[in-house]
Amino acid sequence: MLYEYLIVPFTEFSFMRYALASVVFLALSAAPVGVFLVMRRMSLIGDALSHAVLPGAAIGYMMAGLSLPAMSLGGFIAGMLMAFFAGLVSRFTELKEDANFAAFYLSSLAIGVILVSLGGNSVELLHLLFGSVLAVDLTSLRLMGGVASLTILALAIMFRPLMMESIDPLFLRAVKGRGGLWHIAFLVLVVMNLVAGFQALGTLMSVGLMMLPAISARLWVKSMGALMWVSALSALVCGYAGLLLSYHHPANLPSGPTIILFCGAWYLVSVLFGANSGILVKLVRRKHRKMSAV
Repeated sequence: MLYEYLIVPFTEFSFMRYALASVVFLALSAAPVGVFLVMRRMSLIGDALSHAVLPGAAIGYMMAGLSLPAMSLGGFIAGMLMAFFAGLVSRFTELKEDANFAAFYLSSLAIGVILVSLGGNSVELLHLLFGSVLAVDLTSLRLMGGVASLTILALAIMFRPLMMESIDPLFLRAVKGRGGLWHIAFLVLVVMNLVAGFQALGTLMSVGLMMLPAISARLWVKSMGALMWVSALSALVCGYAGLLLSYHHPANLPSGPTIILFCGAWYLVSVLFGANSGILVKLVRRKHRKMSAV
């Protein structure tokens, strides 16, 4: 019974295998990037960049239809342009970077929706916004696999400077550690992973697999290595569970939102029971301290 429920869908149907492979690639690359976003207090910036991808993807769609290379290139350019202009405005005004990202991403989201709506097809709009992980093909898998490989290699190279900039950016600047260069390189990784994920999860949902497992991991472990492993494993398990539920549910639940729903449920479990700083764990520790004091 368990074999038929847990394994058979992936052995019988190629689209389920492709979907699972895409979840594996995204879990191994997007979730560790999300850990650095959390550590660098850039969680909302990741969300803003995911929305900024939409107008570029929409322009690619208008020029070449549902062409993955065109939409991916358009989304990448749009995301990087928003990051550039938000940083530029922050440098020359009193507004902080997070405020500028919020202004740019809301405008980008509106522009993207209007551009796709001009085509008069709401199906394509829903595809761009929410993705279709069960429609992932070999071309999409190659893109995700390439981005995952490049991300893992880049994080291995950038690990120390990124950690230093997260902990003490002033020291990195004092020793001429080129913090600005590493920051730009990191933003490139973020946009790349969002672009890789939007084909499966859409521009609105791709950031969910990046941020929710990373936030949840912070409630269980402390060390950076453990954070990256726990976040990747959490994303993989939630993705697998979401695919199974959407496949077996009689209402044919959309796979992308179902995956993110599992990520949200794992976050709530982590808030309550997380070994590092969950609510119940803190209450038990506080009660134990009071008893020890008595």
